[in-house]
Amino acid sequence: MAGTEEEAEPRDAGYVRHTGGCHCGSVRFQVFSSPHLRVFNCDCSVCTMKQNRHFIVPQKQFTLLQGSESLTTYTFNTHVAKHTFCKKCGVQSFYTPRSNPDGYGVAPHCLDQGTVHSITVEDFCGQKWEESMQKHQTIRNMSKPDSK
Repeated sequence: MAGTEEEAEPRDAGYVRHTGGCHCGSVRFQVFSSPHLRVFNCDCSVCTMKQNRHFIVPQKQFTLLQGSESLTTYTFNTHVAKHTFCKKCGVQSFYTPRSNPDGYGVAPHCLDQGTVHSITVEDFCGQKWEESMQKHQTIRNMSKPDSK
């Protein structure tokens, strides 16, 4: 997974350090992001079944703190998205999204309490993924280091 704590330091003073993990506690991570999260609600087949709502960050803002041995990955279709989840409890607290394979999609409901101030949910039509990606103004670049 992504780098060390030093590499993950946020450039923007508005970022906070969120921590989180899976249900059983085997997987723990930290992510630097705004306390005001922009969360995507995708309606593709797998996101619908998993209720996968997530916000996207660049790889360097995410650090796996523990549990790499507890992770397994599911892929389908193009195999670009890496749906990573805990082998013990089955919770996907983060994954590598198809839209941003150089970043992470983080589940806000898997963050520890206290650092999130607000959540804005935006629907994304994953059933028409290619068309939706062409229309979406910002999602492709959300994992780039200078994006917000």
